Amino acid sequence: MPHATVISARELQTMPAPARYMLHLGDNALILAQRLGEWGGHGPILEEDISLTNTALDLLGQARLLYTRVGELHAKDLNEDDYAYWRDEFAFFNWTLCELPNAPLAAGTVAQDRDYATTVVRNALYSALMLHMWQALQHSVDPQLAGIAAKSVKETRYHWQHARMWLVRLGDGTDQSHAKAQNALVQMLPYMQECFNDNALDQECAHNGVSVLPSSVKASWLADMHSAVTEATLTWPSMDGFVSRGKLGQHSEHMGFLLADMQSVTRAHPGARW
Repeated sequence: MPHATVISARELQTMPAPARYMLHLGDNALILAQRLGEWGGHGPILEEDISLTNTALDLLGQARLLYTRVGELHAKDLNEDDYAYWRDEFAFFNWTLCELPNAPLAAGTVAQDRDYATTVVRNALYSALMLHMWQALQHSVDPQLAGIAAKSVKETRYHWQHARMWLVRLGDGTDQSHAKAQNALVQMLPYMQECFNDNALDQECAHNGVSVLPSSVKASWLADMHSAVTEATLTWPSMDGFVSRGKLGQHSEHMGFLLADMQSVTRAHPGARW
């Protein structure tokens, strides 16, 4: 039987630090997978429709493995579905970057049409970081996390190569594609500050050998992104400004709508199997 009761953020604060850290990683993967899944049937060309779907499935697979491990460390009666479908937004700890819509943000509104450049830039920023994180996490003292990392490195390397290729293609393409890519980079880049802002959980897990500090891979991430942006003939914008706090459970206005779409069937029919 499913959990069928909403898991509170307070309840999750009592779980061991390694479990909370892996819950954060799983949330990143799940929420970005949900966003990429919105492209199903809407890709700019058939090949990219399939590529984005495959990327979403890879991320979903990572989330499932991580949530399973969280259940082993946290509560044996909870499974991957419980963590995905029976938490409200304040009990999710993903980076805000992952929940942003696949469309430009402007003046407090979101464009109605999907924008492929926005998705490409987000995928590039995320996958470039996670490639370095997964490589480091292969040496985690938690054997399950190390195994998940070893599997995820291979997938994420492709995600980065695919996103980088399209970033260059759009940036060094037509005037319109260049402008769209530049605008997406200006809007998305500041959200990366949160990713490198080490909090108490990051520090505890790194100290115990479970993880590494996100800030420790920032230089490598910057080198990869600067190389790609330069080849794309784009201008590197400022990362300064408001630091989002999604990994602390404080989300953007977009998160509630995303979860409503993702969780509606399960919550309407708890216990259903198909």
